[in-house]
Order: sequence, then C-alpha cells, then structure tokens
Amino acid sequence: MTLSTSKQDPAQPRWHALELTDVFTHLNSSPTGLTPDEAAKRLSIYGPNELQAAARVSPWTLLLNQFKNVLIIILLIATGLSLLLGHGIESVAIIVIVLFAVLLGFIQEYRAERAIEALRRMAAPNATVLRDGIEQSVPAHTLVPGDVVLLRAGDRVPADLRLIEALNLQVEEAALTGESVPVEKTAAITLPAEAPVAERRNMVYAGTSISYGRGRGVVVATGMQTEFGVIATMLQTIETGRTPLQDNLDRVGHILARSALVIVAVITLLGFWRGQPPVEMIIFGIALAVAVVPEALPAVVTISLAIGVQRMVKRNALMRRLPAVETLGSTSVICTDKTGTLTKDEMTARRLFVAGRWWDITGSGYDPVGEFRCDDRTTPADEAVRRLLEGAVLASDARIVYREQRWHAQGDPTEAALVVAAIKAGLVVEEVVSRAPRIAEIPFSSETKRMITLHEVEGERVAYAKGAPEVIVSACSHWLTPNGVAPLQPEDRDTILQAAQTMASRALRVLAVATKATADVADAEHDLTLLGLVGMIDPPRPEAKAAIQTCQQAGIRVVMITGDHPLTAAAIARELGLLTHGRVITGVELDTLSDEEFARTVETIDVYARVAPVHKLRVVTTLQQKGYVVAMTGDGVNDAPALKKADIGIAMGITGTDVTKEAAAMTITDDNFASIVAAVEEGRRIFGNIKKYLMYLLSSNIGEITLMAGATFAGLPLPLTAVQILYVNLATDGLPALALAVDPPEDDLMRQPPRDPRRGIFTRPVVGLMLAGGLWSALVNISLFVWALQSGRGLAEAMTMTFVSLVLIQFFKAYNFRSDHLSVFHRPFANRWLNLAILWELILLLGVVYLPFLHEPFGTFPLSLIDWVIIGGVALTIVPVLELVKWVLRHRVPAVPVVEGDKAVQ
Repeated sequence: MTLSTSKQDPAQPRWHALELTDVFTHLNSSPTGLTPDEAAKRLSIYGPNELQAAARVSPWTLLLNQFKNVLIIILLIATGLSLLLGHGIESVAIIVIVLFAVLLGFIQEYRAERAIEALRRMAAPNATVLRDGIEQSVPAHTLVPGDVVLLRAGDRVPADLRLIEALNLQVEEAALTGESVPVEKTAAITLPAEAPVAERRNMVYAGTSISYGRGRGVVVATGMQTEFGVIATMLQTIETGRTPLQDNLDRVGHILARSALVIVAVITLLGFWRGQPPVEMIIFGIALAVAVVPEALPAVVTISLAIGVQRMVKRNALMRRLPAVETLGSTSVICTDKTGTLTKDEMTARRLFVAGRWWDITGSGYDPVGEFRCDDRTTPADEAVRRLLEGAVLASDARIVYREQRWHAQGDPTEAALVVAAIKAGLVVEEVVSRAPRIAEIPFSSETKRMITLHEVEGERVAYAKGAPEVIVSACSHWLTPNGVAPLQPEDRDTILQAAQTMASRALRVLAVATKATADVADAEHDLTLLGLVGMIDPPRPEAKAAIQTCQQAGIRVVMITGDHPLTAAAIARELGLLTHGRVITGVELDTLSDEEFARTVETIDVYARVAPVHKLRVVTTLQQKGYVVAMTGDGVNDAPALKKADIGIAMGITGTDVTKEAAAMTITDDNFASIVAAVEEGRRIFGNIKKYLMYLLSSNIGEITLMAGATFAGLPLPLTAVQILYVNLATDGLPALALAVDPPEDDLMRQPPRDPRRGIFTRPVVGLMLAGGLWSALVNISLFVWALQSGRGLAEAMTMTFVSLVLIQFFKAYNFRSDHLSVFHRPFANRWLNLAILWELILLLGVVYLPFLHEPFGTFPLSLIDWVIIGGVALTIVPVLELVKWVLRHRVPAVPVVEGDKAVQ
C-alpha cells in the first residue's frame, strides 16, 4: 500500500476517488474490520505501522570524516613542522584549534539526522479498532491496511484512513498541510483523483489530530507508506548542501597547500644553489611554509560565527548549525510559509455587515485591543453591532485566556475570533453568558453548516444561530435594519449575499448570525431574524510587512508557499506587499508543469497555494538549480523536507514541531519573520569580517614571501630569520586578525544585493588590494634592508629594522582592510578590539627589540630613535598606496550596487 503526496504509484488506487464499496474490495476488508488472524498475517506482510530510520553512519566514521578537510590536514602538517622547529607552544595552540573544529563538525553532523526520530514521536501510541466487529484497543504499531479504526475528539490519527463515517468530524491538519483552521470531514463523497491532500475531505492522515466530533475509517496506508512516511523518506534521501563559506574556505585551503609546497621547494633549492647549509635552508623553508598557512583561520571563522550566534540569540534567532549563519548572508530568496510565519495563526474578525452598513475592526490576533470604524471614521460600536456580537458569543463555545504573557484561544479559533470582537465592542463575555444561560443546542455539522443554541433571557427563551451565510440567510424572514427589524425582501437578500461574496473575495471567512424568540430549539431552523455578517481572517503579523520591505531593499526575494486556499494566500500576500507583479499558482497547476516549464516560470511566481510537501521541495530545488541561495521557513511537519533541502532551513520556535526544528538549521524563537532579517544582517556581517581577515592575512603573507623570495633572487642575505618570520606570522595571525572578526558592520550592509556565492571571497577589488598591499610591503622592505646595509649598519640592525617595518606595515593594513571600498579614514577607530590588539602587539614588539634576553632567540638589535623615524616613515607609506588603489577600484571596477526598492542601482 502506498499513498504519496503527489507522485503516487499509478499501480495503487487513489483512495479518495473511490466509492467505499470499491475501497473495501481493494483492501479485502469490511465495515466490521479484519479478523485477528488476518490482521496478524497482514502485519507480517506489511510490517509494523511505524516510521523506519535510514541506515545511520557510525559515530566513528563521522569523526574520521572531519579530518578530510584540506585546512585541517594543512594544520596538522603545520603542527608537525612547529614541533620540528622546537615551537611547543605554537604546536599546542594549533592542536587545540584543530580539535575544536573537528569536534564542532562532529557534534553538528551527529545531531543533524534526528528529524526522523521527531516524526516517530508524533505517532499515536494506541488505536481503537474493530476486529470481527468487536471494539478493542491495540498498539498503533500493529495496525494494518484493512483495519477499521474508531476516531474521537482528542485522538491522534494512527494511520492514513479512508473515512467510513463522520459525525461533525473536524481534523487539525496544520502540521501536515499548513491549513490554519480545523478541516471538516465527510465520508459520503468521492473526490477527483487529482485533488490535493488539503482538499481530500473524505480522508484523514497519520499524525493529524481530531479536534471535534467522531468517526471511523478504514486503514489504507501504514508506516512509511503514509503521508508522514513520504515525508520521512524525503528527509532521509535529501542531501544537505554545503554552505558557500565551506566551499570558499576549501578553495583557500587548496591554494595555500599548493603555495606552501612550492615555496618550500623553491626557497630550499635556491639556498642549496647559493651554497647555504642544507639544514638551515630546510628549516628556513619550513618556517616560510608555516607562515603561508593561516593557523588561526578555523579559530577566526569559529569565533566569528560563535559571536554572531550570540548576537542572534539576543535578536530571537537560534542557530543549530554554525556555518548556516554565513549562508544567511548569501540568501537571495526566502520561501516562507504563511500560517504562523507571516500570519499570527490567530483568526481575527476584520469586517462586519450590520443593518446595511460596513464596519471595520482594527487589531489582530487574540489580543482584545482594537477599534471600530464606520464610514472611514473611528466610532464606538453601536447597538446593532453589539447585538450581532452578543448573538455570536452566545452561539459559540470558545473562550480566550491570558497566560504566559499572551492571549490564547480555548476552543475553535473561528469562535475565538468572535469572542475577541465582542470584547473590543465593550461586551463583557462572562456577563453576556451569565445573563443568557444555554439550555439546549443543535451542534454544528458539515451537512447543516450551522449551529443553533437556545438561551433563557429574562424569563424568555431566545435562540441564536450562526453558520454559512447562504444557509442562515435562506432561513431568515426578517433582518435588522437601521430602523429596526424589518421583513427580508428579495432585494435585501441579494444585498446581504452580495456583501458576503465581497468579503469572501477578500479571503475573509464569512459567518452569518441570526436570532429568534422561541421556546423550542428545533423551531429556530426557520423564520429567523438576521443580525449581520462577520468576516474573519488569519491576519498578517504587524511587523511582517516591514520585514518584507527590508528584504526587498536588501535584494532578497520573498516567496509565499502555503497549504491554504489560493484566494486567502493572495489576499495576505497583497496586504504584505509580497504579491505585486508575480503570479499565484496551486499545487495542482504545478503538477501539470514539466521541470523545464517550471524552471522557465519559477522566477515569475510569488505565491504557491494548496501545495504538498513534494511541491515545496520542488520549488526549493528548482530555485537552487537557477543559482539562488534559498532559505525556507516553516513550522509544520509538511515543511521539514524543504527545510532540510534548502540552503538555510528556518523553523518557528513557538508553533514549530520538533520535526521541523530538527530538520532546520535555525529556529526563530519568537516566530517573528522580522527576526530573519536580523539573522541575514548578521550573516552578511560575519562573511564580511572573514573576508577582511583573509584580505589582511594573505596580503601580509604575500608581503613576507615576496620579501624573502626577492632577497633570495637578488643574491642578498636573508632579511629575516626563521624565528622572526614565525613571530611576524604570530603577530598578524593573532589578536589583530581576531579583532577583525568582530569588526562593526559597514553602513550600507543591508542596502547591498545578496553576495553571489559563486564569486567566492576573492573578487577583483579584494585581489587588487591584497596584491597592492603585499607587493608594496615587499618593495619598501627590500629597499629599507638594502639601504640599511649600505648605510653602514650591521646585518643584525638591518634585519631588525626590516622586521619592525614589516610588523608595522601589517598593523596599518589591519585598519585599511576593514573595508575593501570605504576609505580608512571612515570611522578609522570604530573597532575598539582592534585598537587594543594593536596596542598590545606594539608593547610585545618593543619587548622583542629592547629586552636583552630576547635578542639572541629573535636575532634582534636595539634600535635608535632615528631608526624608528625612518621605519615609521617607510611603514606609513602603505596607507596612501592602499587609499589610491581603493580610489582606482571604485572608479574603474563596477561598484557594488545598492538596492533601492526592488531595483539595484550603482
């Protein structure tokens, strides 16, 4: 047995499209259920009704896989080289960095596949079945196709069932389909074969829950063949893509590895050729190779990400995978669920049609704060409005309560919206209910589409009815007008139904409320007096519109993907400013498109409605194939596969299921779409800071290598000792580099379009600045070294001057490389950690130069004041050189475009 979301095996029947007799024939079952022997036999064939976890990679394999990273391998080699040179402290530091990076990756991957376990926890523990016509409770994992299951309010559905009987049955399917309100179910219908899951009213699915009524159904799918099983299969087969940062750093690692090997070979061979001692040249080559490798890179990346995560926690975004922080900075499309993400998942009464007049109600959700507006002006609710809402409250069972610092609904969300509207109108619900106690009722059913209650009001009996407008209006003979109650004429009936249609066209869910003085509740099915119409909707979050505008300014496209009705989805999207020039498409329409057709049109679609999990997965995959970096938000089980497939999956912390949170890389703890924007900003900031670090570090390394290679080719003495090279490397890789990891964001960060991850870190401006800084550093330092030797200074003093000059130049570079396009004079000292790092390194440098016991190991010489003046002048030349290069790049290389609205401008 199988039941896929949309890619169903053609050999299997579409249960929702079959008559019940055909369903029982296919399953070889009957309304009285299976015999115990037959159930046991089928259990051995179909297996237990539970989700199966895919084969897991052993923890040891996961741990060993962490050492396949090129940068990790380079660092391990660097550790061995440092030990050979006798640098035990550096070796320990590198080992700590390696272990930290390896353990972090291992822990992330070890936890990454727990989504299936969360799905399994959603399964029902027990089920009530008929076996040989006898009702009995059995473990849910023993259910088989053909079993007949009884359903009651509060039950979790244990398998996929075709309904046999449904009495006022309503099912909460938000976790599976995204539908924001309970779905009414009925058994006595057949549906078109292509009907999507959200519209299969004669089916109930494993993992959903019964919110009202009762029923029974025959099992058509169990375990991995259920809709939840389809989702579990997708979760197991989806491969999580690598982040742009991981790809970029791998490329850097490969480049540095090759560079290190070439440098060791060339320098060593040149030394041999010049007749220098082989051991000395080998050690010197090793020192240069260590200088090329950025030992602090994993630490800087990890620290950048960790600090970014801490900042994000304060802004209600919790990261589950550190590299995903940087991915957010590259995000170019956010595919967002509607219910609970862009909307509050709290039904709200928005419009009233009362006594021939339109009223609007402000406020959203269950918070009972809002105003009434009529004829475009704010005015208190009049007597007609109060009568309408009083009748709606009396014909409802829901209440609202305040707990955990927010208002919650108890009961049906639609009825809760009526209660909230009544409170906004100044009614005290408790007093209304106590003045008119209920003495009888006819409950709502999907057949009658209305509910009637009878109340004792000051010695008289009054009935109230609420339900579908066409049902209630057809039962009315009178209506409430501005002049009181009057007979309902045909033209009045047309006006009222047109008003209901107007509200429905705006995606409002419309209820009519009527009343009648009667002693018998059954007598209230005709000759009613219409009190008015109420239009409700699950409203957008107030901050969602501003957040979407910010995304658009940042060049990020927002796409809505929801299981709701297309009319509802389009209305919310327009209200949020999300749907402007794009299209709305349903899951059924999406199924008719080939992959090639969909790829051609995907960039024109802003809203996807009535979609299933495989549709969401297809949208994400197609956008990724078009080159977009895709973020997917969601809260239901139906979102989990797409969240796992997306470049960055974002789960909702309050309404999100455990399945969603386990599949996602990030959780928004306040369910606020605006928090995603804050996370995007942090992602961009983190990547920017890593880029600053690499620019600074590699430019410094270019300067060091070119200095040593230039001196070697020119036949000069080596201008630095191996220990001095290692010290320069330590000084630049150390605190200044770490300080750049926490650099404040640039002013125009969220007005730039998303970074293209395919461009990598080394863009033309970045390479230009690195080469200019490195080559100028080498040129002036070789010149200084030659001048010092020719001026009569000894080799030790000339080497010390070159050593100090190299260090100072790299300190100046640290400030220059805080931006690849802004001047160094733009907020030059905004990074206080960099200021402190440079101050500390200068103190250490003075110690190396002037402390006698450090002269021999470092090969340094005490410098005079005139030496410092000369060195300072030489080092300072790097500032105008880099400023000139930035100016040229700004004017000759296309500038980074700034986004205004939905257009990028230069």
